[in-house]
Amino acid sequence: MIHKNTLKFLKDIKKNNSKEWLDENRSGYLFAKDDILNMSQKLINSVSEFDTGIANAYLDPKKCITRLNRDLRFSKDKTPYKTDYYIVLNQNGKNSSSAFYYVHIEPDNCFVGGGVYNPQPAELKKIRSEINASFTEWNKIIKSKDFQTKFPSGIHHSGTFIRSPKGFEDDNPAIEFLKMKGFYTQETISDKEIQSNQILEKITDYFKSVKPLVDFLNMAIEE
Repeated sequence: MIHKNTLKFLKDIKKNNSKEWLDENRSGYLFAKDDILNMSQKLINSVSEFDTGIANAYLDPKKCITRLNRDLRFSKDKTPYKTDYYIVLNQNGKNSSSAFYYVHIEPDNCFVGGGVYNPQPAELKKIRSEINASFTEWNKIIKSKDFQTKFPSGIHHSGTFIRSPKGFEDDNPAIEFLKMKGFYTQETISDKEIQSNQILEKITDYFKSVKPLVDFLNMAIEE
């Protein structure tokens, strides 16, 4: 479970996003960070039971969570801190191009899913090629009863091409997906749910259901 004080800290820092405030409330920050790290380790343990890629990666929970500090170098928004946390389980490391499982923790905006968000051109080309070549398998994954029950909003994307990508015709059966620039799932978790004793089991069930998609994408990327 995520402790109520962690959500309170994230609410508070959204209202008081400054170094001065954080310095005065460092105990709240340290509590929240430890709470997120604890959940990260529990998720690593639970996912390792059914995903050998995660099990063999020996992930460090500290490297599976996002930092609170924002990168301000190219941003017009100069507020120093993020107001959310991501837990990302990626067999090749949080910042690799591989598909991953994730949990987003933010008051009134928690969600869970898996896949790839914004693959680079080389990886996107590989994924597109694999979807085209193995569209029957792709459909079997995303149209399975379990997948559609857990992820009724289907496949999300980080953008789409207006025209069909080079080498593919408009009447290609997979064209809806071939135009996508990302391939991931995302379903909402309420604040009440994420604070419950059942949340670890619930998130693990989501991850089990999205594993076939993660495996498909990683097979494409790693070819």
